[in-house]
Amino acid sequence: MVDLITIGLVLGGAVLLFAGAALSVYGVVVLGGIVGGGAGYLLAPTIGSVLGLEGALASAGAMVVGGLVGIGLGYALLSAAVAAISFVVGSFVGATAIAPVIVDGAWYLEIGFALAVGIAAAFFGLLLTRTAMVVVTAIVGAAFASTSLTVAEFQAAQASVSVEPLLFDLYSPVYLGLVVLGILAQFGLVKLGYVRRIAAILPGGRMLPERGGEST
Repeated sequence: MVDLITIGLVLGGAVLLFAGAALSVYGVVVLGGIVGGGAGYLLAPTIGSVLGLEGALASAGAMVVGGLVGIGLGYALLSAAVAAISFVVGSFVGATAIAPVIVDGAWYLEIGFALAVGIAAAFFGLLLTRTAMVVVTAIVGAAFASTSLTVAEFQAAQASVSVEPLLFDLYSPVYLGLVVLGILAQFGLVKLGYVRRIAAILPGGRMLPERGGEST
């Protein structure tokens, strides 16, 4: 089962990496489901107790609840959902890759700097939704496609009640190469007009807004 989940995460990561923004609203829904499901898994002990579940059932139930919440919010509130996900991803990047290099001080200064990066990313996602989706889906997709994030890391994070096991080397050549490749591939799809064509084909699909609600 774990191997199947791992394969699913890698394949899902590859889809997000190379075509996240091209999937328009579906890309937001998938990304929201992954982020929501992951958050639900980490909070499984708490959510499970509310649902009256324990062990594996608690983890599965929490993932389903978190995933459905992420999917619902992603579909209903495109720009807001991208902004929220951009905040999470931006804070993660700020904490793992930027703050340790730039901030030379106490831990709370690094956290404050990471949150500032997250807030800036959220504004970026709100105003330039489509561009933010390209960057965010490349970052998240590369993490799963490169197996930098696996089921084992999430299990360790849940067991330790800490996000530390989820922190990985964002400067890894393989990871960085995939991120750059994903961003270039997705911007290529946008430039060639494939994003609009794919959005038109998908039932309920629509172009992600770019500048404060602009849909062109």
